[in-house]
Amino acid sequence: MRTLTRALVHTVSLLLLSVRVSQAVCVEGLSDTEAVLGHPMKLTCISCLKREDIRAVTRVTWYYEPRDDQSIPIYEYVDGPRELESWFKGRLQWEGSKDLQDLSLRITNITVNDSGVYVCEVFRQFEFDFFTPSIANRRVIQLEVKKEATRDVTALYSEVMMYVLLVFLTLWLLVEMAYCYRKISKADEQAQDAV
Repeated sequence: MRTLTRALVHTVSLLLLSVRVSQAVCVEGLSDTEAVLGHPMKLTCISCLKREDIRAVTRVTWYYEPRDDQSIPIYEYVDGPRELESWFKGRLQWEGSKDLQDLSLRITNITVNDSGVYVCEVFRQFEFDFFTPSIANRRVIQLEVKKEATRDVTALYSEVMMYVLLVFLTLWLLVEMAYCYRKISKADEQAQDAV
């Protein structure tokens, strides 16, 4: 018993020493490309900092490009979010994070005229002692406005698989219960015969 307790203490100690403190992770994901008429829509723009300990000055500009390839600035972030003069005025909200890795924008009350290309341009200038390198990222989102939401195929497959697994596992449980019941009843019969 003493050996088992000692082994357990050593194992727990080893696990506690090997576990590191978790850190937040930034993942550059894609934005949705379909919006529903009259509903809000989040345009996702994520630009991860590879090292968070380095200070950087970040500028973000959102553009809207209707079908005629004309680029219209609609929103910018320079020392704070600011909505620019456009026909989107009053319908845009900053959805970005404080650390300026998530630079997303929300459009409220989507209209049919909101279909088109949205561009998120990110410019970062890093602050070092002797030089100031910079990077520029550009995310392009092709938005299509629909009258009704289309059903996500992945969600449909997930739902079907959930029900198939539920039925399969229920049948398997019933078979196991019948098998165990038969085994117990045979053991009882053999015990009664032995008496």
